[in-house]
Order: sequence, then C-alpha cells, then structure tokens
Amino acid sequence: MGEASTSMIVAEGVGKSFTVRARRAGRRRRVRTAVRAVDGVSFTVEPGEFVGYLGPNGAGKSTTIKMLTGILTASAGTLRVCGLDPSRRRTALARRIGVVFGQRTTLWWDLPLRDSLALVRKLYGVDPDAHRSRLAELTALLELEPFLDTPVRQLSLGQRMRGDLAAALLHDPELLVLDEPTIGLDVVSKATVREFLARLNAERGTTILLTTHDLGDIERLCRRVMIIDRGRPVFDGGLGELRRAVDADRMLVVELDRAGPPVTVDGITAERTEGPRQWLRLPRTANAAAVVAAIAREHEVRDIALREAGIEEVLAGLYRGERPYGFPGPSGTAPGAPETLAAE
Repeated sequence: MGEASTSMIVAEGVGKSFTVRARRAGRRRRVRTAVRAVDGVSFTVEPGEFVGYLGPNGAGKSTTIKMLTGILTASAGTLRVCGLDPSRRRTALARRIGVVFGQRTTLWWDLPLRDSLALVRKLYGVDPDAHRSRLAELTALLELEPFLDTPVRQLSLGQRMRGDLAAALLHDPELLVLDEPTIGLDVVSKATVREFLARLNAERGTTILLTTHDLGDIERLCRRVMIIDRGRPVFDGGLGELRRAVDADRMLVVELDRAGPPVTVDGITAERTEGPRQWLRLPRTANAAAVVAAIAREHEVRDIALREAGIEEVLAGLYRGERPYGFPGPSGTAPGAPETLAAE
C-alpha cells in the first residue's frame, strides 16, 4: 500500500496486543500474557466522510484511535492515514490531522485561551496572516469571543471543549479525529459543538472520525457507522442499515377511542397502557400492516404510530450478540482474552 492512496484512512488487518506480567497462584515466577485489544480491523475512510466509530467499553475504540494518530504502533496489519504510516511519520501526520480527546485538554492550563491558541500557531508553524483569518473564523463559529482572554483553568467544560476544537483546527487539517468530544457537556454546549461539526464537514469537507457513547451525536452527525466489539469489527454501514440488520423490535403506539383492557391481536398483547393509549411490541418478523388492520377492525382508533427501534436498543441488541447479517460473531480465542507466553 503506497503513499499515493487517495483514501483518508486505510486499515488492513490491524491488530494491537499488549504484554501483561503478573503472578499466578501456585507459581513462583511471573507469567507474561499477551492481551489482544484490537484484532483484524479493516476499513477505509474516504475524504469528506463523517464516520462514527462505536463499541462498548473495552471494545478497542481508543486503542484504534491511538494507532491512527501514531501514539501506538500496530502489532499486526498495515495502516495509512493521509497516505502516511502513523507510527513512522508521526510529525508529518500531525500537520495534516487534528485530534481532540474529550477527557484531556491540549490547552495550557494557566494561560488565557487566546495565548494558548497563539502557542498552537507556533507549534504548527502557521503563517500569522492565515492564523488571524482562521482564528477569526473559528471564534465566530464556536462563539469563543466572550472567553478568549479567560485562563483555561477558569473555563467551563463546554467552553474548554470549544477551545480544544479551535486548537485542533487552527492549522486547517484534512482529518479531524474526535474521542468523546461531548462527554460531560450540558445540552446547550452539546448543541453548539454538534452544529459546528456538521458545518465543518458540510462546508469545508473536513473528514471526521468520531468515537462517542452519546448516541445523539451519532444520530445527528454521522452518515456511516462502524462498530467494534471485543476488538473485532461487527458492522460497517448506515444507521438505517444497522436497524434493519439487527433483529430489534418495533413499537406500535395505538390511541383508542376510550380506555379498555390491553389489546391482543395475532398473539401480540399490549405491554403497557395509559388510559386509551397502548403500546404493542412488534417482532421484526411481524407484518405491521396486518396488525394495524386487525386492530382497526376490532377497535375504534383515534391515532396509530409505528416507531422503529432507537439506536440505543439496536446497539444493545448488537452487544448482546444479535449480530447483523453477514457479520458473524467472534470465533476462536476472543480478543481481550489472555494468551500465556512464558514464565519469567
């Protein structure tokens, strides 16, 4: 795979193992074990995409991000980001990507935000005129003006996150990698960050890779979702495709003319009632049109609505082992399971 690739990210069979040393009962010497955090991850991200990278805690998301940004070196497979090997060309790569870790700041704690951003300019060697223009643009888009002269330590979490986004984008990177950028933010701050990211992707064509546990981020921002579980990829596609692939139930909400006993039709009984309103859970295999028609024949109906499973339910089903079609569950030794190497 050469550096001439036009894809923003190309990962082929990427894996990462960590060696852990510990004593075991009955043994005098410590035993070295290899723990596989990421195992056989392959994907391609094209310029201009906005991709969500999801998985439960410990799935390997952050390890993947650290390999993409050159912080960690892959144990297996090949990886290119902006046409570069991240671990070997880390400095060159840093000039072409922006990275934001939601739980860590890249800003200087005791300096005003404006001075922190000035230092970022020097680190990246951004032309002063280009810096003034870019800072003015980011200040307007991220609403930074009221606290540009406030020391970073005095900023709220939402203000600091907007400052970190500005720092990551001052050098106008091709790729923005975000790890939990809205964690802990209030509703208003989340809305500001989400709106900014959507505009950045749509108007400037910046490629964005987002890891998050906030599924609102995914539903509002991402057109494509990749899911990793126990170190292995289990899904890559759109949200609609994910909902169809996972056997998640739908909810039929029926409002009758008057309150009554739970509705039962085709073996499906309302699992919840509130006055005249009733909720019936429909398996994916149920014919919704037939169920609606049967209810309408037997009851006076004011309103009826079919609700698809929310992304939370879909992911919960996926993590429980309800694999999307074409994505088999793990076989052999599960990633994350220790493999004994040797005793010391």
